[in-house]
Amino acid sequence: MNLINKEITHKVFGQGNIVDHDESFITIDFDDEIKKFVYPDAFGSFITLKDRDVAKSLKKVILQDKKEKAAMEQKHEEKRKQHLLAEQRKNKLKRLKIHEKSQMVFWLDRKEQESIFTNWEVFSGRIQSGKNKGKPNRVTRIQPNSAVLLTERGLEEAETDRRILGLYMVNELFFGDSCEDGVIPSHTNYRIKLTDQEVDQMLFWNYYINRNYPHRTTWNSGKYRYYDNIWTAQILKDMMALKTDQNEIEKINRFLAYFCEMNLIDINDISEPSGALKQL
Repeated sequence: MNLINKEITHKVFGQGNIVDHDESFITIDFDDEIKKFVYPDAFGSFITLKDRDVAKSLKKVILQDKKEKAAMEQKHEEKRKQHLLAEQRKNKLKRLKIHEKSQMVFWLDRKEQESIFTNWEVFSGRIQSGKNKGKPNRVTRIQPNSAVLLTERGLEEAETDRRILGLYMVNELFFGDSCEDGVIPSHTNYRIKLTDQEVDQMLFWNYYINRNYPHRTTWNSGKYRYYDNIWTAQILKDMMALKTDQNEIEKINRFLAYFCEMNLIDINDISEPSGALKQL
């Protein structure tokens, strides 16, 4: 907006003429002296344009400038809050003792399979008996270092046919001991869904083993169970080996690196799977 040679009135210095301006400052000649002011902040507070049409146009500029500044301040405030939450999370993680079995494998029914890869969250189910009957199960071991493994098995299929559909890291601010609704949300950056062809090659019991009964492959009841942290690292490595698309490979590699960092696992020293099916 060109304001050169426009006449103004200043509350203190009186009449003047605009001789120069840019995006940040405006220069005004008050006959006996030249002064600079912040643009467009000085207008409306100290300086008034004599030309009403120009003043009307400038008012729109000032309103737009205020909106942009307000949006910028809101953005800075959101970043500040995010930084504060991240620091709180780090401090809590420093005090958190990582359980050796803080991963969750979840058995999805057909209805759940239709929504899981849209919502990217699971429900822990409800307590079946006792004084807390009907309340959501408390997944106390699930923390920001945890992954949720998603599996399926047809009702007419053997348990050894249980397949891995995908997995996700838990949201970085989620702590199971304070979760009351039983909903376990995902991290926005670490989610994997396998194709139908890949699913057939990812059998759950290649990784999971009951150490007291190494040849037993049973899942009698319940929607979920906990399992060893290292098994998720093994699963991620095998998922990466299935992929041919470089972007998918890099995505899983980032997932694996994050998972290992969160669980204090040496990414270069991940053992080979030795689940129940490997014992046959």
